Amino acid sequence: MTNHFDLLSKGRVLILKVINDFSMDQLNKIPEGFNNNIAWNVAHLLVTQQLLCYKFSGLPLAVSDKMVKTFVKGTSPQEDISHQEFEEIKRLFIELPEKLAADFNNELFTSYTPYTTSVNVTISDISSAIVFNNFHEGIHLGIILGLRKLV
Repeated sequence: MTNHFDLLSKGRVLILKVINDFSMDQLNKIPEGFNNNIAWNVAHLLVTQQLLCYKFSGLPLAVSDKMVKTFVKGTSPQEDISHQEFEEIKRLFIELPEKLAADFNNELFTSYTPYTTSVNVTISDISSAIVFNNFHEGIHLGIILGLRKLV
């Protein structure tokens, strides 16, 4: 699993590098034909990883209920994310892969409620959740790369 944790961490560093020079206005801009923005995508990745890995394992999330409701699958931005909020999202975005690796290595994930994703993949254990999450993050990296050309 070490490679999967490394991929998650490096992918997240890459995402933040790609958007590093953008203003909050650019990060919050929803281009014509889209229903979300770069900031939403970053926060959505944070929330989704927590849900896939922790919620379905019956463990507490490291993000708030409000954050989950705002950035869960099927939502779209209802208001701009502030600079302060985005700094907190970025902090968690970088820190939580390390926590996931530590929790996995400390064998905290002892059960898992199976979950079928929107692409019809059934996740039945934490290892599968981690692998699927990396696939999901790759999809959103592609979306972010497309959005950055339009903002």
